[in-house]
Amino acid sequence: MTPDSSIEQLEALFDTPLIDLLFAAQSVHRRHFDPNSVQVSTLLSIKTGRCPEDCAYCPQSIRFETGLEVHDLMPVDEVKAAARRAKAAGATRFCMGAAYRGPKDKDLEPIIEMIAEVKRLGMESCVTLGLLKPQQAGRLAEAGLDYYNHNLDTSEAYYSQIISTRTYADRLTTLAHVRDAGIKVCCGGILGMGESRRDRIELLRTLASMEPQPESVPINELVTIPGTPLADAEPLDKFEFVRTIAVARLLMPRSHIRLSAGRSDFSDELQAMCFFAGANSIFFGDKLLTTDNPVPNDDEALFARLGIEAEPCDTHAPA
Repeated sequence: MTPDSSIEQLEALFDTPLIDLLFAAQSVHRRHFDPNSVQVSTLLSIKTGRCPEDCAYCPQSIRFETGLEVHDLMPVDEVKAAARRAKAAGATRFCMGAAYRGPKDKDLEPIIEMIAEVKRLGMESCVTLGLLKPQQAGRLAEAGLDYYNHNLDTSEAYYSQIISTRTYADRLTTLAHVRDAGIKVCCGGILGMGESRRDRIELLRTLASMEPQPESVPINELVTIPGTPLADAEPLDKFEFVRTIAVARLLMPRSHIRLSAGRSDFSDELQAMCFFAGANSIFFGDKLLTTDNPVPNDDEALFARLGIEAEPCDTHAPA
C-alpha cells in the first residue's frame, strides 16, 4: 500500500483479518527498524492554559471550564532540571509544549535558551508552540531544534467539527515552514473524537503523502476531560486503534510511530499488540502536558517483560 492507494483499497486493508494485518505491518517494520527497540521521549508543558483556540479535546482552551491549573512560561533553569531528570529516566528526546495559538517573536527568546540547554545534555529537542511564521521556524532551526510537533488531529473533512479557530490549511502551512527551515516534523492525530474510519484513513493518507513523510507520527487516543465538548465521547474500540497503528506503519514504513496520549488506560497486552503492529516510540513520564501517562517504572517493567530496549539517541532507521 502507498499514499496513492484509493480510499477503497485502504478500507479493504483496514478490514483485513487482524492477525494478517499485524503480520504485514510487522514484516514491513522489521525491514526498517529493530523490532525490539523503542524510541523514548519525555513531554513537558512549559506554558499551560489560557490558549485562545477552541480545540474540542483540549483542557487548555480559555473557552472551557476544566479546572486546569495554569502557569506562565517556566523559567529556563526549571526546564533544564526537568530535562536532566528525563535523561536519567531513559528519555533520549525532550519535548516542550507551550499553549500558544502561535508564539510572538519575544516568546522565542527563552524557548531558544531551553533548546540550547536540552542539546547540551546530549538529548534531541522538540517543541510544539502552535502556528509558526517562516522567520520563526528559521530561528528555531538556527537554535538547533531537532523536531517540531504540529498535529493535524483528524481528517480535513472532519476538522471543522473539532476546531473552528484555525484551519487545516493553517496547520499544513506551519508544517511547510518547519520543513523549509530544515527541522524534522513530528505530526500525527487523535483517535476517538467521533470521527469515522474514513476520517482516520484520510488522516493517514495526508500524513503519508507529505514529502518527506514525518519522521515522527504520534497516534493519540482521546483522553476525555470534563468541561470540554468531547467529555462524553464514546471510547474507540481498542482493536480499531491497533488497526490504525498497523496501517500507519504500512503507509509510513520509515517513520517512528508513537503511542501517545491515552496510553495510561492501555493494558500491557494492548501495548504489546501496538508494538507488534509497528509502534516504536512512546512518551516516558507521568504527565503528557496535562493528561496522565504511565509512570516510568511501569514502562521499564513492561520493556523488561517484552525484551524491549530503549533506542539510543540519534539512532536512525536503516536504509
